[in-house]
Amino acid sequence: MIPFDLRSPTTGNALKPDSAHSLRDAEANERWPVIDGIPYLRIGRADLVARALVHLDAKEADAALALLLADQDDWWTGPLADPAELAELIAGRATATLRDAVRLLGWGRVGDYFLHRWSDPTYLAGLALLEAHWNDPICVFEFACGIGHYLRTLKQRGCKVAGADVVFAKLWVARHWVVGPGAQLVCFDAGSEHWPIPGAPVDLVVCNDAFYFLDDKATLLDNLRQNAGDDGWLALSHIHNSDRPGFSAGRAVSADEIAELFPDALVYDDDELTAALAAARAPSPRAPSELRGCEAFSVVAGPGMRPAPRSVIDGLTLPKAGADLVLNPLYRRDAAGAYRIVWPSERYEAEYARSVTYPLRSDGPEGLVFAGGVAAPEVGRVRSREFVDLPERW
Repeated sequence: MIPFDLRSPTTGNALKPDSAHSLRDAEANERWPVIDGIPYLRIGRADLVARALVHLDAKEADAALALLLADQDDWWTGPLADPAELAELIAGRATATLRDAVRLLGWGRVGDYFLHRWSDPTYLAGLALLEAHWNDPICVFEFACGIGHYLRTLKQRGCKVAGADVVFAKLWVARHWVVGPGAQLVCFDAGSEHWPIPGAPVDLVVCNDAFYFLDDKATLLDNLRQNAGDDGWLALSHIHNSDRPGFSAGRAVSADEIAELFPDALVYDDDELTAALAAARAPSPRAPSELRGCEAFSVVAGPGMRPAPRSVIDGLTLPKAGADLVLNPLYRRDAAGAYRIVWPSERYEAEYARSVTYPLRSDGPEGLVFAGGVAAPEVGRVRSREFVDLPERW
């Protein structure tokens, strides 16, 4: 596990365990809850923190968990999670599927996004970006990691991984359904007065489909560069372009802002990364001024990055040898017995259908074991995500 030393987001003082379920800032006599090894360090939630600690101190861990699972980020516009459904999920977490968890947490279209992210084009763009500049990092930190799609892939490659997100429930799902034990997960706000994970214990910092959400991007970027240190690098993908209106609920940036924020970066069009992966070739970076019309930018930066994209494309972008693959669950049999895509929602179709890499019709079969590194007809179908490597309890 990556040894991040944790700091209080309000005082900057060191946090140390004072029980199995809490951390303490001894100087300020301040405590923070920890559930399933995940510290909850959100600012502006003093009442929630206090209530959770009362339950934890009374050995009522499930009641504390229900409180934290109901907490959302400031961008959330959906209904609050139903307390009865949260109780059902908590009671059945040992056997529930990821689909059950997403449904009972009430995530709606965000749940669709998480369930099918393993094949969506923005996820593949992020993998292609990492692949193009891969230099065998030992320790990787992902900011705004969601439920841990990238962390799972990186952990499978032998990396030590850590992740942070503002939504505790996402990290809890990552722990139980996607990443498992062995990853350090921390819940905190990017806008905390004090960055809770100072220092530079990692070789690579990753952030996908989230950087554009933040208000003070320059300060956040300074913190992420601090985590990467003098020898590490950063990979930030799917940063929405403010000159290309789309589906973003965040604060998109322009090509000029990309150039200003990342003067040391190689910059890519997200669509170029996805296309390069599907075509089994290295992607081509462009000057930000040449990408004013793209939907989203992706960048690599930092002293430890490879100075040019490498041509190897089937390392991170394919599952490990021996993986049990299944037909992409977006496929359904029609009346004639053929497989076709059934989108989970009109919103999902509108956002992703134009750029997915898998064919809209398939002849199956319903599963295969990926040989890995072998020139076989199946490799292209795996690369395109017609077949996917899903978590065991998907």
